[in-house]
This record gives sequence, C-alpha cells and structure tokens, in this order.
Amino acid sequence: MGDLRVIWFWLVGALLAGYAVLDGFDFGVGMLHLCSRDDADRRRQLNAIGPVWDGNEVWLVTGGGALFAAFPAVYATVLSGFYLAFMLLLAALIFRAVAIEFRSKLPMPWWRRTWDVSFCASSVLCSLLIGVALGNLARGVPLGPDGEYAGTCLELLNPYALLVGATTVALFLMHGAIYLVLKTEGALQARIQRWVPRTIIGFLLCYGLVTMVTLVYYPRMAEPFRAHPALFVIPGLSLLAIANIPREIAHGRPFRAFLSSCAAIAALLALFGIGLFPALVPSVPFPERSLTVYNAASSPATLGIMAIVAAIGMPLVLAYTVGIYWIFRGKVRVDAA
Repeated sequence: MGDLRVIWFWLVGALLAGYAVLDGFDFGVGMLHLCSRDDADRRRQLNAIGPVWDGNEVWLVTGGGALFAAFPAVYATVLSGFYLAFMLLLAALIFRAVAIEFRSKLPMPWWRRTWDVSFCASSVLCSLLIGVALGNLARGVPLGPDGEYAGTCLELLNPYALLVGATTVALFLMHGAIYLVLKTEGALQARIQRWVPRTIIGFLLCYGLVTMVTLVYYPRMAEPFRAHPALFVIPGLSLLAIANIPREIAHGRPFRAFLSSCAAIAALLALFGIGLFPALVPSVPFPERSLTVYNAASSPATLGIMAIVAAIGMPLVLAYTVGIYWIFRGKVRVDAA
C-alpha cells in the first residue's frame, strides 16, 4: 500500500510535468504573439502550435483525473480552497483556445487584433496562475483541522507565490521562443533568435532570485537534499540543462536547445516534488494538518486498479504524442493568412 501511494505521487507529478513541458511552449508562443506585428508572421506562429496544442492539454486532463482518483482529499481541498483561482485559470484556458480557433474566421483587422490580444493575455495569465499555485504549495497554506483551506483568495497572492509565478512566466517565455526558432525560418526566425537571449536572461534572473528566497525563507524544501546527498544530482542536471540552452542556440542547434529546455522544466519540477514529498498540500503554521501521500490517498483497491489502467493508458498517450510530433515535424509555412 505504501509503495502504491508513493508511486502515484510520482505518476501524478510526471503527468503534470509532461503538461508543463508540452503546453509550456504553447504558452510561450502565446506570450510572444503580439511581438510580431505582421499578420502572416502571427499566422506562422499559430501554425507552429496548431497541430499539437489541444493534444498537449490531454496531459492536464489526465493529471487532474489521476489526482482526483489517487488523492481525492487533495483534489477536494485544492479545488475548493483555490476555487476563484482555478475558475480564472479555466476561463483563461477557454479564451486561449477560442482565440486560436476564431482568429482567422473573419478577415477584419479589429477582429484578428481582438483575438490576438486575448491569446497573449490568456497565455500570460495561465502561466502566472500555474506558478502562483506552485509557489503556494512550496510555501505552505493554512489548513483547518478538517483538512480544508482556511485562508482567503487574496492570501494566495503573496509575494513569494507571485515571484514563483513570474519565474514560471519567464521559463515558458524562453521555452516558447526556442520552440519558435525550431519551427520557423527566414526573417521571422532571425527576429525570434534575437528574442531568445533576452528570454534566457529574464529566466535566469528570476530563477536565481526565487532559489535564494526559497533557501532563506523556506529551507524545508532543501531538507531532503541535505538528508540524502545523492539527490544533489537532480539540481546538478537542472543547472547543466539550463546552461546548455544558450550554448546550443549560439551553435545554431535549436532542436538540442529545445530538448535542454524540456529537460530543465522536468528537472525543476522534480526538485519541487522532492522538496515537497511526502506532502501534497503542506500546512502552515500547523504542519501536522498537512495532506500527504499517506493520509490523503484512496483505498488500496482503487490505487491498484488505477495502476493497471495507467500501465495500459500511459503508453497510448505517449505513442499518440510522439506520433503527432513526428507527423507535424519540420518548419511551418503560410500560403494564405
């Protein structure tokens, strides 16, 4: 039973990490959308994510479903306590999808401009809210004796959570810029290549700041690494992946830079998961009220059945994802805007 609970902690984490890696560059493309003033260039940027963006969101749906089934108490506490924040995230995801689909339905400039702004703003908001959620989990939230959230929505917008949110925005912005370099060509690619160093610098500044603040004010996140020094290989790999991004860009290898960016996101979320474990929702100032893998998991029968379903379903999701990216590999072009 203990093994299954731990396994599902990391499986849910892997699903959400897959979503961050795959939909993260979609958010980055959206945030960069208004940087191109030419309508054809904006169409090319949309075409770069057009075949894959909706498939990428399957990982979020799957991760949310797995969280609901494996840790229902966590699902109930998070969605009820962060209700307004999640409704805002849902609205942003909806407007982002509608903007992608509706932008080219009519040729009028005002119509396209409206949906371009909606696409950009919703991408920024989604990225910020995801980061704010991670920041609050790292910081800890007030939970009552019944495990319910005991704070207010405004308390979630604390300085540390907003800093993690800004770091997430910077990370996805860099990730999206690298993806566009990989998928575009000509003058558009040359222009985006000039954006990449700025996005890297912005991310590094945010990353350095959030790391220092976490170590100073929330040392709990570093305790597993002090207790198990072998785990320092994870932050080492994270730093190597981040350092390799500008190197690959400078050598004109955007695919390797994109892989390094993916590895950096996965490693950073692994650091987050290690620092959080075994808690799923840490409680402050009463840590004994925290929801953990041991007191918030479903029954052994449920976890066992889910493990069988996951063993069948996850390879199918992976195969679908790989197949779509293989089919739509290569550069994007626009014949008619």
